[in-house]
Amino acid sequence: MVYYVCWLFLAPIASMIPALQQSIQTFVVVYITLIIVGELSAGTVYQHFFGVANSLFVVAYLIFSLNSATVSMTYQGVVLMVDLRLFLVIAMLLGLLGLGKSMLQAINFASKKAEQTPI
Repeated sequence: MVYYVCWLFLAPIASMIPALQQSIQTFVVVYITLIIVGELSAGTVYQHFFGVANSLFVVAYLIFSLNSATVSMTYQGVVLMVDLRLFLVIAMLLGLLGLGKSMLQAINFASKKAEQTPI
């Protein structure tokens, strides 16, 4: 639902960037699918695997979508170039922080399971 509300604001920009809508839709579909599958597997170790996959997907998607971290656009003879390296680094660090969190949760889950088994 948030996607559709945000898309109303991005619609004017989408006319200038042809592949923007498809790129955003792909990200939203895969991201929500990983979240839903992770929530359906709650209480199992697979929940943490899907958390790791979700974090890796976000980092990989940012790297591939912001190819060289510079975005250039030509509109009526004017070339606009935006350097997004700082944004890319911050977003990747946040993604790696989520990856570390998911891995620590998986280790915690495994240690709790090991403690519960009787000797």
